Amino acid sequence: MFGWEGVCEFVSVAEQGGFTPAARQLGVSVAQVSRQVAQLEDRLQAKLLLRTTRQVRLTELGEIYYRHCRQLLDNLYEAELALGRHQAQPQGLLRITAPVSYGESRIAPLVNDFMVRYPALEVTLNLTNQLLDLVHDGYDLAIRLGHLKDSSLVARRLAGRVPYVCASPAYTARRGMPNSLSELARHTCLLGNGDEWHFTLDARPYSVRVRGLLKCNSGHALVDAALKGIGIVQLPDYYVSDHLAAGRLIELLPELRAPEEGIWALYPQNRHLSPKVRLLVDYLAERLGEPGQVSLAPPIG
Repeated sequence: MFGWEGVCEFVSVAEQGGFTPAARQLGVSVAQVSRQVAQLEDRLQAKLLLRTTRQVRLTELGEIYYRHCRQLLDNLYEAELALGRHQAQPQGLLRITAPVSYGESRIAPLVNDFMVRYPALEVTLNLTNQLLDLVHDGYDLAIRLGHLKDSSLVARRLAGRVPYVCASPAYTARRGMPNSLSELARHTCLLGNGDEWHFTLDARPYSVRVRGLLKCNSGHALVDAALKGIGIVQLPDYYVSDHLAAGRLIELLPELRAPEEGIWALYPQNRHLSPKVRLLVDYLAERLGEPGQVSLAPPIG
């Protein structure tokens, strides 16, 4: 018959590398840890740990048993955490970082709504386009846009963004509309941080270098320039969708529109992810458009 006796002690010894640090972590005596592990080995009729005067390490059977026990304890923790989310109000400090423009227009209002719902929370929201080190700088959560690079962070998709190439009716009346990517070279383009625009050509991603009279790291400033007929701009939908719907901007080259990119919540790998962070990620996903996507991606960042 399965029993929990000795499992927590065994896992702690395996992870802490010895009986003394395991006892310290569990808040019990070394003798109790040793006794529980010995009784577990007797019950299983298996040697789980190799003990020497200098170290304690897992046997081959111990490695197998440890992996299963670790998963069991993680599942038990998640079950208790799920109850806790219904029984307790999140409280304490949440440290979040997000890109400036998207943070101002989308994330900050939702975080404010979240604080209204949970008034015991304290929030520090840092809007910056720098990719901060979450672990080193002590952040609980980061919002990132576009393609992610491999890292030790865990990512959850919150929503998508679609880049649009567009111009004002005044600009197209004066300069005409480009009918191909090669014709962009004859037009004035409004540039952000880079000079590459992204498209889909023959069902594959394709990039084109563009030139223009204005380069600015603010999407709102580039939208204003496009509305005033200065040139053509490529920006994500949350900058231009209202203007496109109202006819103040016209989409160009729609058949070559770049594929949708992800908007992500990133946080450090931690099986003990705090309920307040998990609740906020769920809330953002629900409000931003992908409430059903609850699985976590492989570690990326």
